[in-house]
Amino acid sequence: MALSREQIAQRVAQELKDGYYVNLGIGIPTLVANYIPQDIEVMLQSENGLLGMGLFPTIDEIDADLINAGKQTVTMVKGASIFDSAESFAMIRGGHVDLTVLGAFEVDANGNIASYMIPGKLIKGMGGAMDLVAGAENIIVTMTHASKHGVSKLLKNCTLPLTGRACIKKVLTDLAFMEIKDGKFHLLERAPGVSVEEIIKLTEGELVVSGDIPEMKL
Repeated sequence: MALSREQIAQRVAQELKDGYYVNLGIGIPTLVANYIPQDIEVMLQSENGLLGMGLFPTIDEIDADLINAGKQTVTMVKGASIFDSAESFAMIRGGHVDLTVLGAFEVDANGNIASYMIPGKLIKGMGGAMDLVAGAENIIVTMTHASKHGVSKLLKNCTLPLTGRACIKKVLTDLAFMEIKDGKFHLLERAPGVSVEEIIKLTEGELVVSGDIPEMKL
């Protein structure tokens, strides 16, 4: 069956490595903070000027002045630091973030991403997304594989305004984990109970399936 938002975050957390500096985007990516493996140490960065985010706070821990880029209240880990957003974006633009996890509306087979607006709908702005996709080498996009109407979001070409071009190499959806290269989606893993045929049906862009595709371990 399709992964829940929490299960997507669990699978992304397996991609973290000891010593990583990691930026978590708004939405599903923020949940990754709750699933960091206990045997590694990472520093979570938020572009509003916080390095060292911890778990989401309990009722007793909530501090209304301590928020992430999505305006959610957060906690800080030992060694965390707070600085202005100019320094935070210098860190991003300078390539000092080891892994960026973003949400998206669409991703295509050329590694393009559309994540910040749907024409005709109210938007709050692009936020830090354009800087993140331009400044990071290692990006994982988390999203649902298709819309609620069964329309694929893994496309030959994005139809929405782009956030970045040729910048996405890995996509984790509620159905599959894929790598993008040579203008194609390459299937690496499938969600438990989800068939390869179902993934093929819901992927508009060309999908390469090589050998037996393992189920994700959560």
